[in-house]
Amino acid sequence: MAAFTQDEPAGDAGPQGGASTLEGLRARTLAWLREEAGRQTRFRELAQAVCSRLCREFPHYSWVGVYLVEGDRLKLWAWDGPEPTQHVEIPLNAGLCGWAASTGQVANVPDVRKDPRYLQCFVSCRSEIVVPIARDGKVYGEIDIDSDRLAAFSADDEQFLKAVCAILAERAAADAEVRAVGGRTTGRPA
Repeated sequence: MAAFTQDEPAGDAGPQGGASTLEGLRARTLAWLREEAGRQTRFRELAQAVCSRLCREFPHYSWVGVYLVEGDRLKLWAWDGPEPTQHVEIPLNAGLCGWAASTGQVANVPDVRKDPRYLQCFVSCRSEIVVPIARDGKVYGEIDIDSDRLAAFSADDEQFLKAVCAILAERAAADAEVRAVGGRTTGRPA
């Protein structure tokens, strides 16, 4: 299979050998996450484990972070990737992350160079997806994933990440440390 370059869409096949391989990987990842969440793992530890697993297992996920809403800002609680981001705090009115947390909606941007909301973290980033970690109309935070490939995130990635975030939201709602920092009510059902 041909290797992808930074400016080629990744699609759903990716370098791992096709959609069915990614489908199985997504299913195994969700099963693992349900098991970990069922162990009552602290949210911060679970978030770090999710970031590390997603970054390691999904080659088109170049950088993975989990931000939590704390007052009028998003704060980085966990991440994995080749280097840290300079954006460890993001105002709720800034960037794709701020937009997603403020609206409770997914931001799936196939070419970040064409979206005025984009806050550059890495020069190599070509596409980004931000999925709220929300439950019962309350946004606790979000998962933010950058890719070095154009159009890296398919509808299947979006559905998979929504499922990941639903599990994370369940843990967030039960975690005392997360409850202490707040979250944000959007007025929209999550």
